[in-house]
Amino acid sequence: MSLRDIVQESDTKAGRAFDSVILVLIISSIITVTFETLPDLSPAAKRAFYIFEAVSVVLFTIEYVLRIVTAPKVRSYICSFHGIIDLIAILPFYLSAGFGLLAGIDLRAVRAFRLFRVFRLFKLARFDGAMARFGKAISHAKEEIMIFLFATMILLYLSAVGIYYFEHEAQPEDFGSIIHSLWWALITLTTVGYGDAYPVTVGGKLFTSIILICGLGVVAIPAGIVASALSKVVRNEERRAA
Repeated sequence: MSLRDIVQESDTKAGRAFDSVILVLIISSIITVTFETLPDLSPAAKRAFYIFEAVSVVLFTIEYVLRIVTAPKVRSYICSFHGIIDLIAILPFYLSAGFGLLAGIDLRAVRAFRLFRVFRLFKLARFDGAMARFGKAISHAKEEIMIFLFATMILLYLSAVGIYYFEHEAQPEDFGSIIHSLWWALITLTTVGYGDAYPVTVGGKLFTSIILICGLGVVAIPAGIVASALSKVVRNEERRAA
């Protein structure tokens, strides 16, 4: 049995054991990150968490190197979703420890994305197919999504400009500039509406009503685009299977 069979395949006993160990390590790391946020941790607990993190990073690094060495196409793995997640989950540790860079930036939580490997471990092929269809749908609709995002950015800016001109004199603290108004524009267009900044003038209220109506489209349109593309992908697969 080759090293590639162990690292890249899950059809063998050794391959399943390798994936199981990595899965347990990922879950343990996520739990550790969660408990590290508890207040008033004792110095001993903090030291234990740090030691576990250091050991985890070393093991994840070994795994990352093994996946590169055994990958059929090295560049494809490095640039893939899992390859990028594997890298950014360990890189901040080395940069902060060795060069003092990215200190205070904790990206360990992104390891949660690696739990998608459980699909391969338990041979949930139907979920792999569903993820592949979703990826194809995003790829098919990428032009529409890009146009929508570009239009949304323009609408976001125009919303900030509009509310600024209506409200900056009445509320100079909340709408002191277009930059300050961008926060209001963002939470209004996405229909979140925290309520920390809201219009008090008649013009501002009317303008907000228009932006809220536009915000319904901002929320609904991307879902419609992806749903339509996903439906098309499913129909194409059904035609090929027929």
